[in-house]
Amino acid sequence: MRDPECTPPIERVAAVTERLAVLLAAGVPPSAAWGYLASGGVSRQGRGGPDPARIPEVLAAAAAAAQVGADIAVAIAEAARGAPDGTRQRSANGSRASPAAAAWFPVAAAWSVAIETGAPLAGCLHQLAGSQRALGQAQRDIEAALAGPRSTSRLVLALPVVGLLFGLLLGFDTFGTLVGTAPGLVCLTGAALLMLAAWRWSTGMVNRSTPRSTAPGLAIDLTAIAMSSGVSVDRAVAVVTSALARFRPLEPAEPPTSRSASRHERNRDDAVISGVLALSRAAGVPAADLLRGEADQVRRDARSNAQQAAASLATRLMLPLGVCILPAFMLVGVAPLLLSVLSSTVQGIG
Repeated sequence: MRDPECTPPIERVAAVTERLAVLLAAGVPPSAAWGYLASGGVSRQGRGGPDPARIPEVLAAAAAAAQVGADIAVAIAEAARGAPDGTRQRSANGSRASPAAAAWFPVAAAWSVAIETGAPLAGCLHQLAGSQRALGQAQRDIEAALAGPRSTSRLVLALPVVGLLFGLLLGFDTFGTLVGTAPGLVCLTGAALLMLAAWRWSTGMVNRSTPRSTAPGLAIDLTAIAMSSGVSVDRAVAVVTSALARFRPLEPAEPPTSRSASRHERNRDDAVISGVLALSRAAGVPAADLLRGEADQVRRDARSNAQQAAASLATRLMLPLGVCILPAFMLVGVAPLLLSVLSSTVQGIG
């Protein structure tokens, strides 16, 4: 049985999105649908702690906005960004949006596009829920693939400490030699520098192998939603561009590498959209279905690339092991042991 605590936030949001689509398809007005979800305890089932997807807060904000005729998409985004104390949530590096915001921003963008273009809300949300579930499964697969390399990086960082303890178990005062003699202090300083270098090196490798995009193919999905309403190509592109500018999975203060990756992703999506729209005009076929197929392909490619990066990471993590960790192991595990032996020998001869 699937543990609710291990469910990615995007899958929890997908379940809410699907329920909302069902209510709207049954003829329930949006204001009433949001109210039913907010009061129905959807987010509390199976959990006793805080919800990383911030479902209660978002549903309450959306229901309140719907009651007074405010912008529901903006209410969703602001509630997803907000922390319990009212501040904005950010990850540890301050550049990535929180998991809640990354899961809810596509919903806000899709809602905004559907309202602006007059696309059917129920169908759009149903398609979005399917995309979210696919992304959730991809996140599970990627986390599973990265679990081994992450464990390896933590394990190899502990090797020098193991060497130090091994010397103590053999009866040698390796710790005293490290901190009480000049050669020992040199070894300890060198090992500490090597450990720091190995930690930064391995952490950087793991971070670079972790996917940056939280919603691959989102622009293509939004364009499909806009085109399903029958609006012109120019109108659809303008509405999608506006929605992406207002509801983005990444915060504005991105590091240069993330900005470059985001720019590459936008250029790729723009090229795909342009190609599909040109094909649609030339063949006289609806563009929405073609765009949805391309969005699915983008998600499959992103999933495959992330899994390949995770698989190669296990091999590349051997580099800091050989260059930094093993020399650090020698400095704190073997060198103090030899110094202790030499010291004991000299004292015995004296």
